[in-house]
Amino acid sequence: MLTIEQIDSIDKEFEDRLGQVGDARSLEALRIEFTGKKGKLTLLLKELGAIPTAERIEFGKRINDLKTRVEGQLKEYAEKFKQSPAKKSDADLTLPGIKPAAGKLHPITQTIQKILSIFTKMGFEAVDGREIETEFYNFTALNIPLNHPSRDAFDTFYTRHGNLLRSQTSTVQIRMMQKHKPPLKIVAPGKVYRPDTVDASHSFMFHQIEGLMVDEKTTFSDLKGTLAFFLRELYGPSTKVRFRPHFFPFTEPSVEVDMSCFMCRGKGCHVCSRTGWIEVLGAGSVHPNVLEAVGISSKKYQGFAFGLGVERMTMLRYGIHDIRLFFENDVRFLHQF
Repeated sequence: MLTIEQIDSIDKEFEDRLGQVGDARSLEALRIEFTGKKGKLTLLLKELGAIPTAERIEFGKRINDLKTRVEGQLKEYAEKFKQSPAKKSDADLTLPGIKPAAGKLHPITQTIQKILSIFTKMGFEAVDGREIETEFYNFTALNIPLNHPSRDAFDTFYTRHGNLLRSQTSTVQIRMMQKHKPPLKIVAPGKVYRPDTVDASHSFMFHQIEGLMVDEKTTFSDLKGTLAFFLRELYGPSTKVRFRPHFFPFTEPSVEVDMSCFMCRGKGCHVCSRTGWIEVLGAGSVHPNVLEAVGISSKKYQGFAFGLGVERMTMLRYGIHDIRLFFENDVRFLHQF
């Protein structure tokens, strides 16, 4: 049963605890303990109903007086903490901070951006396209016959529904020629897929950039000048370029493009297999059948196309000898770029 001694005890306990308060946080904890919804003074008021009516008035007055005094002291202390200056920190604010680790672009991404910047300076537009394609865009429209080995299931990833993972970004060129009339001047970067055995120079997924220019007066000389400028911008102004006859179904005439070895400057070393030259990309004049397949008159328009592997360009650029390093996510390797 509620007694006067209980009220006095809580009064004394509050005074003792208040003297120990040193900051706003401990003051708030004291307020909750004594005047909160489940505080000691709140519980005292709830016990009033259990005492005789004759005594209830006196007990109620004493508890309310105590509560009013407690709340007043709590408010007074709270004002003191607001007005007092913040405690001086022991931290030396003049010391340098801890610099967070910053990420970097992957070397493949860096090379793609560099290549695209060179071609955009020459007026080419960078365009993207889908990675899952049909046989028409990946083979038929590119003048690749049905009996060509690249259309075999051993050389291309086919889906269960008859589509495939593109094996070159030439598919983007076909779609652009279908949708837009010449003149066209584009480069198409992106991932391509071929079921190659992974080794130091092969991967089942790699990156390509293919270029296309179609206009009424596009010549093979335009192709040679464009690629020579590109390679000298990427590997240095002293880079020499040569063109060797080759065969591609989608270009005629077709060439393999070599550049002088950047390590030995054409004298012969282990990088260029002692030849002084490094093969870097394939190119040629757009085959008339390709133009006709997309509804462009081959009698009125001509064009050139080229394609390069970004991983190979990056390996040559930085002297990397194993393509697998790009995909192992070893930060010790990636930090070098």
